[in-house]
Amino acid sequence: MQALHGQGFLLRPFRYTDVPQFVAAVHESLDTVGKWMPWCHAGYNVRDAESWFDMCAESMSSGEAYDIGVFAPDGRELYGGVSINQINRDYNFGNLGYWIRQSRQRQGIGARAADMMACYGFHWLGLTRLEVVAAENNAVSRAVAEKIGARFECIARNRLVLHGVPCAAAMYSLVPPWYEGE
Repeated sequence: MQALHGQGFLLRPFRYTDVPQFVAAVHESLDTVGKWMPWCHAGYNVRDAESWFDMCAESMSSGEAYDIGVFAPDGRELYGGVSINQINRDYNFGNLGYWIRQSRQRQGIGARAADMMACYGFHWLGLTRLEVVAAENNAVSRAVAEKIGARFECIARNRLVLHGVPCAAAMYSLVPPWYEGE
């Protein structure tokens, strides 16, 4: 995957040189991202990040998932991550996910990065549906979904497991404009 330049950010695959920043971003974001993403925890370390980067590269090579970094326009400062994962080619859809480190939140980066990644999914991957699944009480992620035009579909009971506890999730969907006419 080539780097994608957006308004005030860059999307690109993770590199091993990003590991220290990734670990720092996780530790910085325990109160915000960590509340909703179980992988974001106080014990997160360099080995965890390296394993994650390896898995991201393998998944991208096989076309199973595209988990990439959101960076400053010059590609040096890590802002967070965005992904299309859980791709189902039989039904041509995937899951759109995103997170932004605490010091870069509330700047619109998450919505712009998620919107660009959705375009990538539709135009380059040929998907016809993307789903955003956010914990029912995760107002920030739900606001991003709504900001990028995702349609709210339902509250799905026990759809996610957060910190070992099943919880309801808001389900949103995006379809490319040329498929809007159900």
